[in-house]
Amino acid sequence: MESAAPQKFLDNPALWLEWHIEAGADEVLQETPRNWLAAPQEAAKTGAIESQSHKPQPPTASLPLGTAEACLAAAKLARSATTLEELRAAIAGFEGLAIRKTATNMVFAEGNPKARVMIIGEAPGAEEDAQGKPFVGASGQLLDKMLACIGLSRWEEDPEKSVYITNILNWRPPGNRSPSPAEIEMSLPFIERHIALVQPKVLFFLGGVPTKALLQTEEGISKLRGKWKDYTPQTPEIGGSRHPALPSYHPSYLLRTPIKKKESWIDLQLLTKELGSSM
Repeated sequence: MESAAPQKFLDNPALWLEWHIEAGADEVLQETPRNWLAAPQEAAKTGAIESQSHKPQPPTASLPLGTAEACLAAAKLARSATTLEELRAAIAGFEGLAIRKTATNMVFAEGNPKARVMIIGEAPGAEEDAQGKPFVGASGQLLDKMLACIGLSRWEEDPEKSVYITNILNWRPPGNRSPSPAEIEMSLPFIERHIALVQPKVLFFLGGVPTKALLQTEEGISKLRGKWKDYTPQTPEIGGSRHPALPSYHPSYLLRTPIKKKESWIDLQLLTKELGSSM
């Protein structure tokens, strides 16, 4: 017998949509229906017509239904946080991100919040999700060694020698996949409020995801790394101000591509030089 959708989904399509979102299907792949059972020639023709008739849209235009409302809710929660503990509670209580349901722990931050350097990565991995701390896996161990080479540590109490580490997303995406545009959009108010509360001297972006999102650019990390940029909050109502930001490669990329470690060492020297000039 051919299976059918439960009657409750047929009577209430919103429940059907919610079920898909909870299952992880939170992105729309095409704006128009497509018959995947059609003959190859017809399917190819349809795909060609769609590719010609649809121009690329900005990230916010392709976000799933409900994302705009979730972004407003995130901004309201972020704006209400006046301390880091309040921000932690706001992120933990925000239900707009479906990935929170598949994660084990929320990963907020680690290090000295009074440090001059605030490091921002992409999202927690398996080890980070298990421990509830950022950069504790293999990439975190490499990051600690890199920082030690320039006299910095996440465990140092002296603000002059310490760092403060977080990610643009506080929940692990299933399967360690890259964050979706919708997830980044909803997380943006929280990370911007995080920066505003910490008020670091400099920002150190690790990887293309935080670099593109926080600098509002589509340029690749290979072109942006090693160059100081001005970070400006995208949501003025969140608060905060401009900060010098230095993009660099993510440690996980360096583990896969050791030849790039030389360029990361150059970035660390630039960071050291900037910190020396701000003393």
